[in-house]
Amino acid sequence: MADEKQLQLVTFQLGDEVYGIDIMQVNEIQKVQEVRSIPNAPNYVEGIFNLRGQIIPIINLHKRFHLRRAVLSEEDKLLSGFLILNLDGMQLGVFIDKVSRVISIDSSKVQPPPQMISGIGAEYIQGVTSEETGYLIILDIRRIFDPKELQQLGKIGKR
Repeated sequence: MADEKQLQLVTFQLGDEVYGIDIMQVNEIQKVQEVRSIPNAPNYVEGIFNLRGQIIPIINLHKRFHLRRAVLSEEDKLLSGFLILNLDGMQLGVFIDKVSRVISIDSSKVQPPPQMISGIGAEYIQGVTSEETGYLIILDIRRIFDPKELQQLGKIGKR
């Protein structure tokens, strides 16, 4: 009997929803720290962050997808921060309201996304899966940024 293919996901809260990203695309999770703004950057680029000498552009997915920030307790605010992602060798950070946990799911349980979910278009979603607390939206991080945006973000990281 063949093993079901398992997906390992880093899950996090963004606004009112819980999202997941393939763990292989997440380098690390950082607590919120000072981000230096950059003039003339797209409005969803929060700024740059120095991570051990490497300059990383920080993206605000709330602004990118017009989502409200989650209302968090003081305890949950300690779980806010950035996910440092690796997109084809380029690192960038995305703000998250709250990191949840790392989970494994059977890829056979992932369904195609409905056409519109909570302001994030279906084109950015790899799939949706049910959990005991509701559903989990799996983001396709490569589709969130088109190649031109990635090139522009790469230049920001080299400033």
